[in-house]
Amino acid sequence: MLTIYGVLRSRATRPLWLLAEAGKDFTHVPVIQSYRLTDPLAQDAPLNTLSPDFLKISPQSAVPVMQDGDLVLTESLAITLYLAREYGGTLGPQTKAELAQAEQWALFAGISIDLPGIDIIYTYADGLSDTPEGAAKIAAAVERLARPLARVEAHLAQHDYLIGNRFTVADIMLAECLRYSQAHKPLHQTYPKTFAWLARCQSRPAFIDMMARRNAEPA
Repeated sequence: MLTIYGVLRSRATRPLWLLAEAGKDFTHVPVIQSYRLTDPLAQDAPLNTLSPDFLKISPQSAVPVMQDGDLVLTESLAITLYLAREYGGTLGPQTKAELAQAEQWALFAGISIDLPGIDIIYTYADGLSDTPEGAAKIAAAVERLARPLARVEAHLAQHDYLIGNRFTVADIMLAECLRYSQAHKPLHQTYPKTFAWLARCQSRPAFIDMMARRNAEPA
């Protein structure tokens, strides 16, 4: 049985969005991050990334984790790619070239887009975007995003989506990494095709439903 461990307020959104699009049945075990709990080892603590039962599955103590039969994967983008290939139909790569492109977009999203976006989203979430320190942190993140987003903008000037002119796993992976930068509105003006593409991805019913369930979880 396919099982995904991790709450929606984590990078588990990436594989969970893919599974929702694919209509694949699976078991979802909501494992919360230990840092969000006062005492993650208390007897009445919810299942979390330091719970002994979870550590047997993932000694790295991080979510998401996927278990499919004997296979266990612990990196969100690797999980999402695997699910697309196994269960995603046309969401997944259909040729060797598309597989190479999907792997390229996964690495691109994880290395070039994800971490600067984390700096942006946490600065806004902490209410520091209007402080000198927060503004400097956002400016540094925007500078790191300039070259990769220029690449995405150029690609989307010629294509509606990232691979094969259809919505695929590549769009899910990049869209979820880019979501962290979405709060910084000047980026929308600088890269209009990129954020128009992001809006199309986020208008899909599977994403809307997933985010509604995510927002219903405790912050």
